[in-house]
Amino acid sequence: MERNLKNVLVISFGFLLLFTAYGGLQNLQSSLHSEEGLGVASLSVLYAALILSSMFLPPILIKKLGCKWTITGSMCCYIAFSLGNFYASWYTLIPTSVILGLGGAPLWSAKCTYLTIAGNSYAEKAEKNGKDIINQYFGVFFLIFQSSGIWGNLISSLIFSQASTKVEISEENLACCGAYDCMTDTSNTTGPAEPSNSLIYTLLGIYTASGVLAALLIAIFLDEIKSDQAETEKEILETPSFWSTFLATFQHLKDKRQCLLIPLTMYSGFEQGFLSGDYTKTYVTCALGIHYVGYVMICFSAVNSLCSLLFGKISQFTGRKLLFALATVTNTTCIIALLLWKPHPKQLAVFFIFPALWGLSDAIWQTQTNGLYGILFEKHKEAAFANYRLWESFGFVIAFGYSTKLQVYIKLYILLSVLVLSMVTYGAVEYLEAKSSPGTPTATKKENVEPPTQESSM
Repeated sequence: MERNLKNVLVISFGFLLLFTAYGGLQNLQSSLHSEEGLGVASLSVLYAALILSSMFLPPILIKKLGCKWTITGSMCCYIAFSLGNFYASWYTLIPTSVILGLGGAPLWSAKCTYLTIAGNSYAEKAEKNGKDIINQYFGVFFLIFQSSGIWGNLISSLIFSQASTKVEISEENLACCGAYDCMTDTSNTTGPAEPSNSLIYTLLGIYTASGVLAALLIAIFLDEIKSDQAETEKEILETPSFWSTFLATFQHLKDKRQCLLIPLTMYSGFEQGFLSGDYTKTYVTCALGIHYVGYVMICFSAVNSLCSLLFGKISQFTGRKLLFALATVTNTTCIIALLLWKPHPKQLAVFFIFPALWGLSDAIWQTQTNGLYGILFEKHKEAAFANYRLWESFGFVIAFGYSTKLQVYIKLYILLSVLVLSMVTYGAVEYLEAKSSPGTPTATKKENVEPPTQESSM
């Protein structure tokens, strides 16, 4: 097997194991730890810590440890969060949420940096287009990674189904489902019986073991990788000061293209937050019961996983602009339909159609946006991907922040507005690229070939 492909598969399966655990836990936080809002508070703290982490940790850890050991160490932060759930309280869950948040940004930045370097390295040897190989690698990664949603939800559904009880939902309660919800907690009336402690500990044990296997897989089987630029930096530069590294993420905002990509990056957090937080509660749980949430999210993850591979492959033929247009049309159609639809148990298939379409569009947002960052900012990958996690996290924080304060139809209008703004600013990025590099819009990787200054080095 070609070495770079082997490494891509190792990273992909490592993330699959890790996020089988974390994804399942994230979906269950508000249900397992509903007392005084502990579960929701832990998610808020987690993403706030992720924002702080995005500001300065990725460049420091990647430069000091390299991509491989940054990924391994960050995975241990996720394992700590799983352990904190065994004895959930404000004194265990909040600190471990902070630990996970601090490890989140270095994990994703190191992964994106690794795949970008590997893609460019293979493209140079094979005399192929770098952006095409990068897109293919991200496609393979997200094919495997997105299936974690299938396994995480399936594990929790199978375990908790032993304690589930189906409840008849009255027409009066159904009237409060959908875009014009009644702002009430539907989980108390339509949810399954609370699982026993033994079932909870069984689930947490499986999730923790999955995280440990992920860290071991990366530590043992992933090859260390370095780019020529990184080697040059080590030869001509001393280690940058803490504050210069701290400011590197924000210094990257001097690039106009990065600023224009902020709405698109935040939209990724908005749309994922809406599906996992609002669609599952106000449509699925309200009209069908909480025992259907896992199956609905499995549908989303399955379509997302398959489409990630598909779009990673066909992007070299269609170009990213056509794919972004497809995602925009798909999401816009879903948003308008959700505004008009009144969910009812007799329309069971419809509940799965929306997450399937959402999975298709999310596959484009994930693969193409990640690939776009790697292509546009090839010389400053660590800072660029740190910005990606920073602004996506802001999208999550805002989405979770107003989740319990606004009716769903208002959230849908907000989502639609951010989507429109994202496409306008993304179009501006494509215009700038076409203007600066006529005929080769993605050739920006050739610029800034002189040795980086200490101020801008990542």
